[in-house]
Amino acid sequence: MSNPVAREPLAPQVAVRLTDFARACKAATRAVSLYPDGHPAIVASLNRLVDVAQRAVVEGPLVVTVEPAGLLIDRRAPARPDAAIGELAALLHEHLVGEMTVQSAADADAWKQFLHLVAAQPAEVQARGGIARVWVASGGQHVQVREVDYAEVLRERDAGIAARWDAIIDHCLQGNAVDLDEDTWKVLLDIAGDADRLADLTAQVTERSAGGGVRLQTDALLRLFKQVIAGAMRHSPERIDEFLANMSGAASRLTPDAMLEIMKHRYEATEGINVVDAMVTRMTDSSLSIFVARNVIEQRDATARLVEAFQALVPEQERRQRLVAMAQEEVQASPLGAESTFPELWKRASEMLTSYSDEPFVSKDYAGELSTARGHAADVERIADDPPERVAEWLATVSDASIRGFDLQLLLDLLRIEEEGPRYAEIVEPVAAHVDDLVLLGDFEAAAPLVRALSAESGKNGRATHRPAAAAALDRLMRGHLMPHLIGHLRTLDDDGVAYARDLVTALGPATIRPLAEALATEERGRAVRRLSEILVSFGKAARDAAEPLRTSPNPAVRRTAIHLLRAGGNDALGALAEFIDDPEATVQREAVRALAIIGTPDAYATLQKVLTSGSDRQREAIMAALGSMRDERAVPLFCHMVGNDAYRKSLRSAWLAAVDGLAATGGADAIAALREALQRGEWWAPRRTAALRKAVATALRRIGSPEAVRALETAAEHGSSGARAAAREQLAQIRSAPPKSARRR
Repeated sequence: MSNPVAREPLAPQVAVRLTDFARACKAATRAVSLYPDGHPAIVASLNRLVDVAQRAVVEGPLVVTVEPAGLLIDRRAPARPDAAIGELAALLHEHLVGEMTVQSAADADAWKQFLHLVAAQPAEVQARGGIARVWVASGGQHVQVREVDYAEVLRERDAGIAARWDAIIDHCLQGNAVDLDEDTWKVLLDIAGDADRLADLTAQVTERSAGGGVRLQTDALLRLFKQVIAGAMRHSPERIDEFLANMSGAASRLTPDAMLEIMKHRYEATEGINVVDAMVTRMTDSSLSIFVARNVIEQRDATARLVEAFQALVPEQERRQRLVAMAQEEVQASPLGAESTFPELWKRASEMLTSYSDEPFVSKDYAGELSTARGHAADVERIADDPPERVAEWLATVSDASIRGFDLQLLLDLLRIEEEGPRYAEIVEPVAAHVDDLVLLGDFEAAAPLVRALSAESGKNGRATHRPAAAAALDRLMRGHLMPHLIGHLRTLDDDGVAYARDLVTALGPATIRPLAEALATEERGRAVRRLSEILVSFGKAARDAAEPLRTSPNPAVRRTAIHLLRAGGNDALGALAEFIDDPEATVQREAVRALAIIGTPDAYATLQKVLTSGSDRQREAIMAALGSMRDERAVPLFCHMVGNDAYRKSLRSAWLAAVDGLAATGGADAIAALREALQRGEWWAPRRTAALRKAVATALRRIGSPEAVRALETAAEHGSSGARAAAREQLAQIRSAPPKSARRR
């Protein structure tokens, strides 16, 4: 076989389109196959797929070539392979899809219809004519699939062409799956009538489909065997026994994994015949011994999977011993039989093949319970007198949702109860993989408790023997695809989903701050910006360093988030916040002034005063606009500081008046105390200015209108200086002359 030609990798931007599409498509396929319709995981993953697909076809249709373990565009693959690409390729390849073209964007329902087909068992879809035919018949238009024609593979093989999967894809693609024509049936039956040629074809199919895994191998072989029987029923029914005998000989070339997988289909009928059962029961002693010998030679031992397959094929103990003796002769005739270690190797292998038992792993009591359970199941099936509501309750315990809940609880219990460090390290591997799968599907509700358990174990209160393994698992999650998948889902999740995502991020801890900030710096969508901002701000002071890449974002909402993060830094962030007052966006300017007010330290107030005194006109205007819009109690300390500061009263009069107005709008004991003191202050050498400022303060107290504010005016009217008395009496007169509130309401 010639070496494959090296391909130039895809351009980075095209590779990103392909990778994003593969991740979204694979996640959505898992969701529609695992969850019931309407589940939030399905909604979120489909919405994300719609979004990704819309971007993928902006420059035209996305034409993807499918190989057993990869996806190509223009015969080129991404420079950096992604696991999602390989998984989606294997899934499509199982359906014999050679090419997929995303023609245009579509809604979630259209994608769900297509993905239900992809998630279905390939054998079921092939029985309906193949994925291409079924999809076209359903009216699907936004995606086109081209299916590899197995008949063409057979014709190429019969012509002596060493057809690799690349050649099949290049030369044998069809628009739709079609029935085999008469010439193809003849080629197929000619091969099936020759035991050696059929065995060779079986080996070739197994080899060509190896990249797609055991399931792909099994589906390809089942389709081949079922086509043989279907063709025989139509054209040569008298030769069915001959074909089945040849197929049983070809089966001796299967791996144990493929044999066990194919045995799962033992009682599925094609044209009224249980093909696999008929083939297996016709396996002769010779073919069975060859099956054992070939696999022992390849693995240099009898593996557990070989033993399992052998015992499934040969349940009779006496026949097993005879077949093992025959297999020994086959192995002895091979180079392995000439090795000095062969006697010891074969002794161990023969013991496993003839006497393997699960008794060391299953206690007698448990084995007895299993037998009793089987008997109870048969009794229930025979009697069947339970009321419907009881049956419904039983069925609910094995529903998809219940099973997922049991899986989650099992993993949590294992993490909690395992006391030995090395065994705990073995447990966290599948736990981390499961978390990755859950996040890919958008099921943060299930992922969060697992991450919390790992995070708790990795902390200072975790068990010393378990802490390194838990920390390593969290590190692998952070270095993998978890954060990109999570950030992608934030664009489409509902509010409940966002809450669960926030729980997950909180459990992962400050390590998530940087990727969240980097995503926020380039995010343009309002919903995603808001959600990323809320999560980042929830980290408080720990997120301050993440503000740096956000400060120069072109998105004002992102720059406002940078201000929120800097605010947690207190005095250390004053310089950066002062720079934001000069921002071209008014909302950013106001947010910076609010941040200085909320920090509320003398240094923060001094920074604000400095900008008012020596800053640019635009900065001063921004501060005044911000002061005029601040109406919450967090601004009261700033307003009190400004009203009591002589520098504002004398040279920054407009800012002082804005602070007085702010206190009038917010009210409260602190505001009244500051205004009461300001009402008494004044300069005898500037009587007009003093009178105007006192009038503003007295007016503010009247506007507050609370009993405490009115008492402050009454005290000033009786005991204050002459100017304070005049200002207070004027406002009290307005209060007394105003109609009662009840009259105003009428």
